[in-house]
Amino acid sequence: MVHGTHNALIDTRNDSILIYINGELFPRDSAKISVFDSGYLVGDGVWEALRLHKGKLVFLEEHLDRLYQGAATIGLKIPMSKAEMAEALWFTLRANDMQDNVHVRFMLTRGVKKTPSQDPRLTISPPNLVIIPEYKIASPESRAKGITLFTSTIRRGSPDYLDPRLNCHSKLHEVMALVQAIEAGADEALMLDVHGCVATCNSTNFFIVSKGQVWTSTGVYCMNGITRGKVIQACQENNIPVFQKDFTLFDVYGADEAFVTGTFGALTPVVKVDGRTIGNGQAGEMTRRLTELYYGLVEGY
Repeated sequence: MVHGTHNALIDTRNDSILIYINGELFPRDSAKISVFDSGYLVGDGVWEALRLHKGKLVFLEEHLDRLYQGAATIGLKIPMSKAEMAEALWFTLRANDMQDNVHVRFMLTRGVKKTPSQDPRLTISPPNLVIIPEYKIASPESRAKGITLFTSTIRRGSPDYLDPRLNCHSKLHEVMALVQAIEAGADEALMLDVHGCVATCNSTNFFIVSKGQVWTSTGVYCMNGITRGKVIQACQENNIPVFQKDFTLFDVYGADEAFVTGTFGALTPVVKVDGRTIGNGQAGEMTRRLTELYYGLVEGY
């Protein structure tokens, strides 16, 4: 079985979900999009993922803000208001009679191309919007066991050629980093920035705990995750010293604790990095406390 932060418990209800494509609903097995779609051809699009918890789309406004910022960054005009986008999400969830423990991924591409090409002027359709809701509960085993990381030789890029904060469809460099980690026997990849400082993981944000302080990267070379931001907020609101700063593997190997954050898995302990045990090789006290504080923010929302 694959072990990592995206492990989910099996739920057979997902076999019969309805998927939204441009205003229509399709059964999972017949939900399809053109092979001339910009996302398929050249990775031209942006996306978001969020949780449906007790009838609420958690931190919806922040996810929508990031989606529209990403679209503006790549010059993609979204033909829907944020309110209309939110209604499309709710339309899909209502059609599936979903209320809780749901992970929703919504993806927006530039549209269908006249012919395979990078040129956006050859797009002949409006943007394509796909919404995939699934019943997903993170595997308790992953959180209990923790994950192991391997530092990839694939660096997070510089903002002057593809800003790492952009949540775009092209994730090839992150996939390459993860392939290296898997081949090295780890669960996921830790990635450095162009200066050799710790940036992020291939699909989650990375934190360490050192002498009671919580450290994460500056945010310049990583996607600024919503969960990442909520952990920082929880620290600030509870007088826990938290720093967004440059640090290196030297600091990681000697850390007292480490964990990663993401919309799906929330906080997941990191027990080893590059074969070195972090702390006592289990979820530390600060990681457990921040997990409780994060879920407090979720419930408060």
